[in-house]
Amino acid sequence: MWRVPRQLCVHVARGSKLSGPWNRPAAFMSTLLINQAQYAWLKELGLREENEGVYNGSVSLEMGKILVEGVGEVQEYVDICDYAVGLSRMIGGPILPSERPGHVLIEQWNPVGLVGIITAFNFPVAVYGWNNAIAMICGNVCLWKGAPTTSLISVAVTKIIAKVLEDNQLPGAICSLTCGGADIGTAMAKDERVNLLSFTGSTQVGKQVALMVQERFGRSLLELGGNNAIIAFEDADLSLVVPSALFAAVGTAGQRCTTARRLFLHESIHDEVVNRLKKSYAQIRVGNPWDSSVLYGPLHTKQAVSMFLGAVEEAKKEGGTVVYGGKAMDRPGNYVEPTIVTGLAHDASIAHTETFAPILYVFKFKNEEEVFAWNNEVKQGLSSSIFTKDLGRIFRWLGPKGSDCGIVNVNIPTSGAEIGGAFGGEKHTGGGRESGSDAWKQYMRRSTCTINYSKDLPLAQGIKFQ
Repeated sequence: MWRVPRQLCVHVARGSKLSGPWNRPAAFMSTLLINQAQYAWLKELGLREENEGVYNGSVSLEMGKILVEGVGEVQEYVDICDYAVGLSRMIGGPILPSERPGHVLIEQWNPVGLVGIITAFNFPVAVYGWNNAIAMICGNVCLWKGAPTTSLISVAVTKIIAKVLEDNQLPGAICSLTCGGADIGTAMAKDERVNLLSFTGSTQVGKQVALMVQERFGRSLLELGGNNAIIAFEDADLSLVVPSALFAAVGTAGQRCTTARRLFLHESIHDEVVNRLKKSYAQIRVGNPWDSSVLYGPLHTKQAVSMFLGAVEEAKKEGGTVVYGGKAMDRPGNYVEPTIVTGLAHDASIAHTETFAPILYVFKFKNEEEVFAWNNEVKQGLSSSIFTKDLGRIFRWLGPKGSDCGIVNVNIPTSGAEIGGAFGGEKHTGGGRESGSDAWKQYMRRSTCTINYSKDLPLAQGIKFQ
C-alpha cells in the first residue's frame, strides 16, 4: 500500500485481520512467512553475495550507513523473524489456582488489532522488523510509516512481505505501508482505530505522540533518544575499552540511539585512553558507504551536519577542548570528522544534549559513587556500559544503585544489542520494549478468566450472599 490515503490504509489493514486464513493460530502464520525455501528471507532481502547491491545497497543509498552495517541490519530482520517463529508457540498466560473449590483462573492473551509502526531513518529495516515480526505472530495487522527520507527501503520491504503473504493466499494489506511526514504520524496517533502505536524517534516528538495517543486512551510503545555513557575504571582492560568506545561513538557515524556520547575515564587512565583513541580515530577509513572497506560514511542530511557544527561550537563555549576532529570534511556529501572533546564539566549543558552525530565527550572521574551518579544524571536512560574486572562493582552496577538504563552492559560497547533481549530504555527514552524477552506482551491484550467447573457457586474472600 503506497501513496494511498491513510484512511484507506487503516480500513484495509483492519479488514484484513478479519479475513479468512488470518484467523488461524498465529504460530502457523509465522511458519508461512519464514519456513519456506522459496521465500527464504536471506534470498529475498538480497543477502546473497551476488545480490549485495539490491536491498542492503538501498540502506546505504538512502540512509548513508556503510554496507556491512546495512547487511547487518537486514540480517537483524531475518533473525527476529526466525526468533518470532519459535516464540509464536510459546506465548500465553499461566494457569492459576483458585481459592474457590471447583474453579480455575487462566490468563488469556489476544491480539490488540491494528499496530501502527512509525520508524526513524537510522534503522529503516530493523526497527520495523522488531515490531512487525512480533506483532504478526501475536495475530495483529500492521500499518507502517517509515521515515520520509528512506521511503524506497520501506517500499522494497513491504513489497517482499506482500509477496510472501499473497503467495500464501493471504491479503498483502496485512502489512500495509503509508508514506508521509508529520501529518501522517499525527493522524495515526489520533486515530482510535490504531490500537497500539509504536513510535521510534526523538524524545521531543515522542512526547507529543504519547500525549496524542493517551488523550484517546490508546496504547503507545516509545523508543526515543539516548545519551549513553561508557565508564572505564582503573582496572579496565584497555584493549577492550578503546575499540569499544571507537565502535560505539563512530559506528553509523554516531547516528544510533545507542551511540556512546559520553566517556567517563578514571583519572589514572584518562590521558592514555584519550591518546589511544586519537590514534584509532586517525586510522578510520572514510568514504563511499558502498565500498566494503569503508568504516565511516556520511551523516544522513545537511541539517545533521549543521547540528554537528553547532554542537562543537557550543562545547567550545562551555569550556571543552576539541582534541580530534570537529569540522565538516572538504568532500562531496554530508561528511564530518569524528570528534573527541575533553575538558567539559560532567553536567555541561551540551553534554546533556543528545546530538545525533559522532561527537564523544570525555570526562575524568575519581570514584565509583560519583561516576554512577553522573551516568544517571541525564534525562534519557537507554544504554550504558562499564569496563572493570571488579566483580562486586559489576553487580553494584547492575543493581538498584547502579545504572538506571534499560540496557546495562559490562565490558562491551553501548551499541550492538542482540534481538533475544528486550530493547528499550527508561525516563525520557520512553519506557517501551521491543524485540525479545517478553516484549510480545505489549502487542496483545490480557484477560483474566475464571472458570467454574463445579455445580456450586462459592464467592471469593469467603463472602456469603444469601
